[in-house]
Amino acid sequence: MLALGAVTWRSTVRAASYALSCRTVLLLCILCIFCISCISCISCKAKASSAQCNQLLDRYAALVVTEKYPDAATAQIDAERAREKGEAHGDDAFKNCSSEVSQSEFDCAIRSANADAFLKCLE
Repeated sequence: MLALGAVTWRSTVRAASYALSCRTVLLLCILCIFCISCISCISCKAKASSAQCNQLLDRYAALVVTEKYPDAATAQIDAERAREKGEAHGDDAFKNCSSEVSQSEFDCAIRSANADAFLKCLE
């Protein structure tokens, strides 16, 4: 009888151990799915629209021109601003703006006080 009791006890322990490992695997799978969904949500944050990218370009051009020519006349500022915007339109960073710049980066850059702070927002 003792041998039969030992066999029953061993099979009960194995069944409990198997159930525990199945629960552990299930919990790990759920945790992995949760982590993957969180990572995909982070990477899918809203990006700047093309209109916002144009606002960024205007803001950057204005900052650069006013820093470079603080005492310039309005006509000179407008001409320099147009030149800066023209250069920026050819830049790859501007072309990728709507796919790379997040809303938080946009907000930071628009509020920046100078060109250096503007660029740091977009790093």
